[in-house]
Amino acid sequence: MTKLTALDLSPFYRNSIGVDRLFGRIMDQIDHASSTNYPPYNILKTGDDTFEIQVAVAGFAQGEIDVNVKDGELVITGEKQPEAMLVGTEYLHQGISARKFIRTFTMADYVEVIDAECKDGILTVRLERRMPEAMKPKTIAITYAK
Repeated sequence: MTKLTALDLSPFYRNSIGVDRLFGRIMDQIDHASSTNYPPYNILKTGDDTFEIQVAVAGFAQGEIDVNVKDGELVITGEKQPEAMLVGTEYLHQGISARKFIRTFTMADYVEVIDAECKDGILTVRLERRMPEAMKPKTIAITYAK
């Protein structure tokens, strides 16, 4: 596997106007990709304009997970509340992770979060691309002069 250590985008900046935000988002995604893999997630395309993000959140209870949208980013955070162990018990092995996490997804223009549901340890966030009517392609009728 090749690791990307430096990426020079200056040639693109010289020939492009107004896309500096796009390149910034690309660089942020490269930085995020090299960070933690916890918690694991899936991204599904469920229709032409509908998507789902599934995040494994087993062990997190109600109130320990937050889903927020701000500035075109979907941010899912989880923080497990410390549990009081029963007196006289100790872990012989603790393999179920309950560490704090932040998972960020950059959303494309006109993509909105429809809802979020947690079932069987999987948080499902449903998204839909809702393009405004003014942005949709339209056919213009041609009138022919007689």
